[in-house]
Amino acid sequence: MPHSGGDTLFIGRTRELKKLNSMYQSNKLEVAIIYGRRRVGKTTLINEFCKDKRTIFFAAMENSAQMNLEALSGAIAAAESESVANVIYRSFADALTKIQEMSANERLIFVIDEYPYLAKAEPAISSLLQNYLDHQFKESRLFLILCGSSMSFMEHQVLGYQSPLYGRRTGQFKILPFDYLDTGRWFPEYTSEEKAIMYGITGGVPLYLEQFSPQKTIRENLLDAVFNNNAMLFEEPSNLLKQELREPTTYNTIISAIASGKSKLAEIAGTVGIDSSLCSKYISNLASLGIVKRETPVTEPNTKRPIYELDDLFFRFWYTFVPKNMAAIVSDRVDRIYSSAVENRLADYMGSVFEKMCRDYLLFYDEKLPVSLQNVGQWWGGNPATHKQAQIDIVAISAEDRSAIIGSCKFRNENIPRSELELMKEYALAMGGFEKYYYYLFSKSGFAEALSNEQDGVNLRLITLDDIYKK
Repeated sequence: MPHSGGDTLFIGRTRELKKLNSMYQSNKLEVAIIYGRRRVGKTTLINEFCKDKRTIFFAAMENSAQMNLEALSGAIAAAESESVANVIYRSFADALTKIQEMSANERLIFVIDEYPYLAKAEPAISSLLQNYLDHQFKESRLFLILCGSSMSFMEHQVLGYQSPLYGRRTGQFKILPFDYLDTGRWFPEYTSEEKAIMYGITGGVPLYLEQFSPQKTIRENLLDAVFNNNAMLFEEPSNLLKQELREPTTYNTIISAIASGKSKLAEIAGTVGIDSSLCSKYISNLASLGIVKRETPVTEPNTKRPIYELDDLFFRFWYTFVPKNMAAIVSDRVDRIYSSAVENRLADYMGSVFEKMCRDYLLFYDEKLPVSLQNVGQWWGGNPATHKQAQIDIVAISAEDRSAIIGSCKFRNENIPRSELELMKEYALAMGGFEKYYYYLFSKSGFAEALSNEQDGVNLRLITLDDIYKK
């Protein structure tokens, strides 16, 4: 992924590239499935891998089977070592036979980008590919890559048990947005707080990161790239919904409701003005795009009372700040109200983002964990001591015994007082179900002296924002 903040031109995908190159070196038939939400950099990863390698790159289209066959024919011709006439193959079987001939004695990568488009245009293509993989391609040196942005299609119609292609893959790659640490590498001169805010704005999506300059301040970046009705990101949520969904207006209303704090299905449906069962289907479609996620208390994964949150951080940021300031944006006056409308509200916005960062820190980067982790999430429920609702930002469950890490995360310009530890102990008792607790307090700004003096206790760790960026 292009990056203007340093010498590194390709950030955050080294593990995937290493695995793909390892598969390539096998010199036998390989089938890699690469999938992930739009804008996440799948095609960039594939292009980087295919660089300087013999490749047929076919980008499937939302068009007829014949148009796709003609495009595939052109891609095959482009990959021929000698200049040849652009033959239009009579069928996909003829095109695959040609690819088999080209890969019989020499390594060849065959990429079908946006495979769901091809499968929709030519429903028999998965069965045809299965037949070729089982027979004609069996002894070839073909490296087949199927790539797609439709998460549900790729997981069910390509990787799923009912798919004709089930069991044929030799590698699969679910490409996710960058985490907070890799996102921070795009902005090497930023402070930890500034890096965290940029993660909270972009969600680590490469295409979004490319819209921001490491040489500009956050304010300058936002005024140029988001709060600007000529900027790509200003229209991004609307364009993505129109591109992916048939009723973008309804989906927009659902997202707006969730962004405003409505988290239960009945609340969302009531705000939108539709039946709960229909609303559930809309939410499911948004979840398949990675925009919305279903959350349950980590100790009750099968609860029938889940809550819904915006999983895509850019959507969360956009719906939090853009609609309320739309008049100022379109009149090009948002710079006058930026401090009060955006800057002063960022700490509140970053609360849930910081919780996600801290959970990821525990999962991937904390080298001092007291236990091996089975699951990490949040918890909420009744507190018998106060008869009020209690919520714990992080609950990390041990895979070894009945112990858990209890975490509190504060993205505030003040030190966390000792009373926060007492509150976490009270909430841990309300949650129950564990024999031993380890208390982790995460703070942007630091801790009261009374807490710092208590850190010698084996069950308490105090972790700052700077700490989670040390790697």
